[in-house]
Amino acid sequence: MSDDIGKVGWIDTTVEDADALRDFYANVTGLVPEAVSMGEYDDYNMTQPGSGAPVAGICHARGGNAEIPPGWLVYFTVADLDSSVGKVKAGGGKVLVGPKGLAGGRFAVIEDPAGGVAAIYED
Repeated sequence: MSDDIGKVGWIDTTVEDADALRDFYANVTGLVPEAVSMGEYDDYNMTQPGSGAPVAGICHARGGNAEIPPGWLVYFTVADLDSSVGKVKAGGGKVLVGPKGLAGGRFAVIEDPAGGVAAIYED
């Protein structure tokens, strides 16, 4: 089993105006935006100054992201997405989005029984 299972593998937020939020977080945190083409518009990786390592994403609520609820979304790495989706449903949670493809893997946005929203990701 991978050492990454259960770790937070990514975090992003999906909002109406990603450009404004990109500028806000660049100003507040010092992170450097890097455009990620989505065809007709750009989403953004926010990268560490100097290293350029991506640490978070800021996305427009358009296209494939139109269904994703607003707010910071943490992605937990799982070994088997389909199995984990079944466990979400069996455990009283809901699948809000997906499963669908993302960055060489697949993810689903889930709501836990307490109403918290997160994503699960398999690469």
